[in-house]
Amino acid sequence: MNAAIDNSIGGARAKARCDELGTTPYSDRPDCLFRPFLGPGHRATLDRIATWMREAGMGVAIDEAGNLIGRYEGAKPEAPALLFGSHVDSVKDGGRYDGMLGVLLGIETIAAFHRKGKTFPFALEVIGFGDEEGSRFPTYMMGSRAAAGCLQEIDDAVADEEGIMLCDALADWGLNAAHFARAKRPNVLAYVEAHIEQAPHLERAGLPLGLVRGIASQYRYRVVFQGQAAHAGTAMHERRDALAASAEAIEAIERIGQRDPIDLVTTVGWLSVGAGAPNIVPGRVEFSVDIRAVELDVREQAAEHIVAALREIGARRGIELEITRTQELTGALCDTRLNTLLDSAIRATTKETPPLLVSQAGHDAMIMAHLAPMTMLFIRCAGGISHNPAESVESVDVEAAHRALVEFVERFGEAA
Repeated sequence: MNAAIDNSIGGARAKARCDELGTTPYSDRPDCLFRPFLGPGHRATLDRIATWMREAGMGVAIDEAGNLIGRYEGAKPEAPALLFGSHVDSVKDGGRYDGMLGVLLGIETIAAFHRKGKTFPFALEVIGFGDEEGSRFPTYMMGSRAAAGCLQEIDDAVADEEGIMLCDALADWGLNAAHFARAKRPNVLAYVEAHIEQAPHLERAGLPLGLVRGIASQYRYRVVFQGQAAHAGTAMHERRDALAASAEAIEAIERIGQRDPIDLVTTVGWLSVGAGAPNIVPGRVEFSVDIRAVELDVREQAAEHIVAALREIGARRGIELEITRTQELTGALCDTRLNTLLDSAIRATTKETPPLLVSQAGHDAMIMAHLAPMTMLFIRCAGGISHNPAESVESVDVEAAHRALVEFVERFGEAA
């Protein structure tokens, strides 16, 4: 169906450009990739990507939330848009392909049509969200929440680790959180996000690409066990050891997470022991709990069981418990019609049947689902490793993703 479009260079070039953007000046640190929202690496990155967007035939703008937008006009001006996107920020010491690969594949998809001078009844757009990771400010997905019209309020007085307030960082870019509502994208027909899988399912299946059924909903909690600090010589039966209670709690949280191996994950990713020393029985421990599942009832049941387990452990050990929900993210199911089109595009270009996968990782797509129907394309990554310098993809897999996306646009146009 798509023989007239030359897309033979797009995937390899997208990967090479990710590699280029993995070093200074596109990172705020010379020793690793760290590209936080509104930092110097972020600014340099947007300048470079904007150049590539223009070369692909797009007009370029930065919206009121600091998102970069490229637009390839349709056959008629001001036509509604098929929107591709992902995020351009990174975690500290992150990988080169998380988020960024989806942005650059969107550009290459449009470039394939621009080379042939082909347009559609709809426009094609690419958006690079500035803040998905929350790696600088205690925020999350500000870029996509603004673009989807979901950002009701934002505390622009929050500060980063260096004490720089969000309002001041925004002002340096000529931005203002009070104007984020203006970033809502108008007339979006659908949203498509290509992303590395961040799990090993495709690698185990020996397949380059997968479809996403849905993105997990999340709960995040802050837990405090308050016992009694004491000398290490204190008799075992007289202790109120907050760390021992936490160790038991973490084991229980892991056990609960294993009850539904298809659609549930639980994680304790951070722990702090107050006034710890080799000769002190710890009196206070704080830790995080992360619960994720696509099905809401699975998440709710896991949360209830975890809270009950923590209360039982605390009561039995004489430890006071404080538990606070700090984050709630509602997941999203991918649109069935879009998944059918993407499935047919993958089959046509790879001659393979893509598996239907669940994403336990959060993505901008779960936010953009509030604005328009959405779908996601997963790309195989080595070992499923992400948020790590070892993050790796094969050029042949990225090429496969590029061909599938070009074919998807063709089929989307025929179905429109």
